[in-house]
Amino acid sequence: MKKTVFLYLLVAVIMGCQNDKDGKVTEGQGEMEAKIAQLLSQMTLEEKINELTQDAPANERLGIPFMKFGEGLHGLWYDGVTVYPQAIAVASTWDPEMVKKMAEQTAKEARALNITHLYSPNLDVISGDARYGRVEESYGEDPYLVSRMGVAFVQGAQGMGQEQFDENHVMATAKHFVGYPENRRGINGGFSDMSERRLREVFLPPFEAVIKEAQVGCIMPGHQDYNGIPCHMNSWLLNDLLRDELGFDGFIVSDNNDVGRLQTMHHITETRAEAALLGLQAGVDMDLVLGKPLDLYAYHPTVLLDTLEKNPKLVQYVDRATKRILRAKYKLGLFGSGSKEVKTDTVVSTKEHQAHAYEMAKKAIILLKNENELLPLDSSEISSLAVIGPNATQERPQKGTYSLLGGYSGLPPFYVSALEGIKNKVGDKITINYAKGCDLLSDSTEGFAEAIEAANKSDAVVLVVGGSRRTGGEGVDRSDLDLFGVQNQLVEAIHKTGKPTIVVLINGRPLTINYIAENIPSILETWYLGMHSGDAIADALFGDVNPGGKLTVSFPRNVGQIPVTYLERPDFIGSGKGLYKYSDKSPLFHFGHGLSYTTFEYGAPRLTASEIEADGTATISVEVTNTGAVAGDEVVQLYVRDDIATVGRYLKLLKGFERIHLKPGATKTVSFQLGFNELSILNAKMEKVVEPGTFTLYVGASSRSEDLKTTTLRVR
Repeated sequence: MKKTVFLYLLVAVIMGCQNDKDGKVTEGQGEMEAKIAQLLSQMTLEEKINELTQDAPANERLGIPFMKFGEGLHGLWYDGVTVYPQAIAVASTWDPEMVKKMAEQTAKEARALNITHLYSPNLDVISGDARYGRVEESYGEDPYLVSRMGVAFVQGAQGMGQEQFDENHVMATAKHFVGYPENRRGINGGFSDMSERRLREVFLPPFEAVIKEAQVGCIMPGHQDYNGIPCHMNSWLLNDLLRDELGFDGFIVSDNNDVGRLQTMHHITETRAEAALLGLQAGVDMDLVLGKPLDLYAYHPTVLLDTLEKNPKLVQYVDRATKRILRAKYKLGLFGSGSKEVKTDTVVSTKEHQAHAYEMAKKAIILLKNENELLPLDSSEISSLAVIGPNATQERPQKGTYSLLGGYSGLPPFYVSALEGIKNKVGDKITINYAKGCDLLSDSTEGFAEAIEAANKSDAVVLVVGGSRRTGGEGVDRSDLDLFGVQNQLVEAIHKTGKPTIVVLINGRPLTINYIAENIPSILETWYLGMHSGDAIADALFGDVNPGGKLTVSFPRNVGQIPVTYLERPDFIGSGKGLYKYSDKSPLFHFGHGLSYTTFEYGAPRLTASEIEADGTATISVEVTNTGAVAGDEVVQLYVRDDIATVGRYLKLLKGFERIHLKPGATKTVSFQLGFNELSILNAKMEKVVEPGTFTLYVGASSRSEDLKTTTLRVR
């Protein structure tokens, strides 16, 4: 036994000066690797297998600690936590630093609850299909934007440098690797099919970014397959691409039940043991089976022991996975740390964290439309206000109930509804006439009369409609995108009263709101704004906040348009002209769209050099002036197109953005760097290259052509 331990220690010391496929090991990590090698030598095969599940208990015999997992999409999925805006709203801030701070705070709350491993962030790039319920969990439809938000989240959650994985940080999990939303029917985990080019151009960049810029510690594959091979057994995807090419050195955790689903869903194997071996060989280190039903486990002694004892050569895959998991526990400082007792009613949400959640909510709100400058409301000019709609109010959500906080939401110490926020804002200055109008999931119009009465006796109407966790989120995919139930009929009934009406949308996915867009003068998209929802909505309604958020997903006019995204390639130019025969194919609201209570004017873009070498750089700058009467935020966006190239390309790609704040009359110069990352394309050999020729550069307020100023850069 001593000789075996010595050999393991010797190998570990040698590893201390090398890079191996499992991780980039430096000389200073030799001690950790030696300890891991020693533990492996002492573990029985059954103990090793027991280590390969998401909630493997502590190994008391060898002192191997428990590693507690949790969801952390927009705060923890736990009681007594800070609930931030849902991911789609977080992205609408276009402010990565706010995302980083949110993740830092979430990590601190996690550590207070002994949680050290988060199943976040979601780096799925939405491919233009809002039928898919998990749109709300995403950062949007653009790979660059998702990358910036993802890197910010991982750096905040894990820490960087000396702070990485310390007592204030946790390990993040980037999911779902890779191309998960690219399904044919908008159904979660549904059948997908894509080219390697689309995989690399659209879905891979966020994962590459969090690996290379943030050293993400864990990756979760998707339910689906790629090129006919399920992700959880796809060695090319997980070993050749993820580890060898991108340099990922952490561990891989399965999505729920997905190793077992190689047998039960994909029908690749006849037994769970065969499925488990395929997962292990492909590099899936941890088997996530929520609820621990024994009949779904793949990495379990009763499934694997007999097969491994008959074929000892296969034990190397168990050893590899065990080593990666032990390494994660060491990095997190769990060995010898012990776990403090945490009561189920522990409140870890602090005033500081709640204040940041509030600030994010205010920055996430998007002004979709503001005809005749109905907004902001002037409290000195109205004496009564009707607040109507199924989403206007909600009791504090209870655990297990469906709420207006979005999927994977914890239970906050408090929740402020739109009605409550408005009442708190106006006090006794304005009479609030509330009527629900209808239930979100009901076809009954019984409440319309009360709602119409409330509107008729008020100076203006705030109509709060949309969706909830019952109408969207994981496993709640839809075949249409209209407002659920009789909500649209309620909007029509209130519009017919002739009262000035503002629609406030509380929802998790783009909706086909054509009637609202055509008839209601002012529209606020708020998504799910977290525990301070109503406060932020009231601030925007009355002008204490000037909305500055921008859409990160395009809104379709009709479900028949899907997919709807600004990421388009050139359309057919023959007799069909690339258009629908009897309907508008453009989005109802474009990617990047968002208005303000003030106005912004863009100057002509300027380049430091109009011509550069292929390996050169230039800077593009634009002056933005607040030409209105109030201060406001603008998100300046840079898009790039390679005009003539050797392969087909998207019409334009987002390559830079910056959110700025300007006082009335103020001007700011915004600059973006142009170099390899902004100008390169994937050539026919799937190599990133900058090809000579001209590049059209677009700078402006949204992806819509009318909102952009252009200039041209030539590459020699």
